[in-house]
Amino acid sequence: MAKSIKRQLVVVFVGLIAMLLAVVFIVNSMFLRQYYVLHKKSEMIEMYQMIDSAVSSGSVAEKKQQEKIESKSVNANISMLVVRHDEYSLEPILFSIQVKDVLIEELFGYIIGQSRGKVLDQAQNYTFYRSEDPVNQDTFYLEMFGKLSDGALFLLRSPLDSIRDSAELANKFLAYVGIAALVFGACFVWFFSQKITNPILELAVLSKRMANLDFNARYTGSGNDEIGILGESFNTMSQKLEMTISELKKANNQLQKDIEQKEKIENMRTEFLGNVSHELKTPIALIQGYAEGLKEGISEDAESREFYCDVIIDESNKMNHMVKNLLTLNQLEFGSEQLDVERFDLIRLLRGVIASCEILIQQAEASVDFIAGEEVYVWSDEYKTEQVFRNYLTNALHHVDHEKRIEIRVIPREDIVRVTVFNSGTPIPEEDIGKLWDKFYKVDKAHTREYGGNGIGLSIVKAIMESFHQEYGVRNYDNGVEFWFELDAKE
Repeated sequence: MAKSIKRQLVVVFVGLIAMLLAVVFIVNSMFLRQYYVLHKKSEMIEMYQMIDSAVSSGSVAEKKQQEKIESKSVNANISMLVVRHDEYSLEPILFSIQVKDVLIEELFGYIIGQSRGKVLDQAQNYTFYRSEDPVNQDTFYLEMFGKLSDGALFLLRSPLDSIRDSAELANKFLAYVGIAALVFGACFVWFFSQKITNPILELAVLSKRMANLDFNARYTGSGNDEIGILGESFNTMSQKLEMTISELKKANNQLQKDIEQKEKIENMRTEFLGNVSHELKTPIALIQGYAEGLKEGISEDAESREFYCDVIIDESNKMNHMVKNLLTLNQLEFGSEQLDVERFDLIRLLRGVIASCEILIQQAEASVDFIAGEEVYVWSDEYKTEQVFRNYLTNALHHVDHEKRIEIRVIPREDIVRVTVFNSGTPIPEEDIGKLWDKFYKVDKAHTREYGGNGIGLSIVKAIMESFHQEYGVRNYDNGVEFWFELDAKE
């Protein structure tokens, strides 16, 4: 990244060091010499005051005082010469042995007014000069010439070349130190900036993953600084977003289910109205037709009128039976009927249903074989169990064919009991087996209409068995069809 924080930190830090070094170079080059001159003037004034005090008090000849002045001279790198003079001679009072002749010559030049120095500053008793060496013109001195309180002349002198050399040496040293500082500082800032940029980059990756709804992403850094607090905030935000998105998904799924359920109910309602209208259309038309015939006296003989009345009664009974079945199915499907679970003898119940259907068995010219033990107790709703078995038996009677045989079996199996109702006849087409339990579905519509069926009986069986939470089904054989259901037989 061209504008990464790491690079910006390095550039800023290196720039600051470079600027600081440049300022130091400029200060050294332009102001260090002036500062040195000012400092040296201050030292010369202090030395002048020390000498003037010693001469005035007469202690200048004392060894202790001379050592003190000599020490100041050496430490400040100042050569000195103090003389008394008259018209004919100079009498040295105090001087630096190393440069005595040079100082005497320079002092003499100031006395006769032939000094080579340039006036820098002037006071009542002394004057500062900047002079150059007559032999080496690149060498300069700071000189202080004047009179003491008692009229003695003095000359103080200090070289200026040392400060120039010191400035050049300091600049070279600063250059070396500056290069080292730049390299070391750049490396230090580079590695130090990683502690700042790495957590920021981690947070950037974390934000991208969160943008892609990956809420398992977590900030793994540590620390109590601002970035650490921001990372903890990211983690908290990720958790809350995950919970919020999860709740929204649940709400959306529930909404989708509600919409699908509503559509399903609407489709069922539309289908139900269509089926009911279709089922009622024929009996209503027959009742209306035969009633109009009776009213208009189409047939005057008693036998024909009785036939018309029988048709009206029969069709009315079919409509009444269908309406009752629809009400029962509606109660079962919407759970408005409560189960009355109790323990009862299933064999007794089945035998009672078979006995009540004896007339139908005779009309169908069928034989019924009931294969079961003496007693089999189950846990269930006795009335609804009777409805299931009665629907199976009447369905078998309406479709029995060939040898006209119906076989009913009660088969205990561990904790359950299976009841099967087999009727000989034509097997159900495989493509129709899955639709048998749908309301108003009829495999053979003409035959179903003939015995007054409306395709609701097996739907009632399905609703009852699902309310029992038990298994049920149908199975084809080569010579007929078997319907079955199971009940709980735990003691």
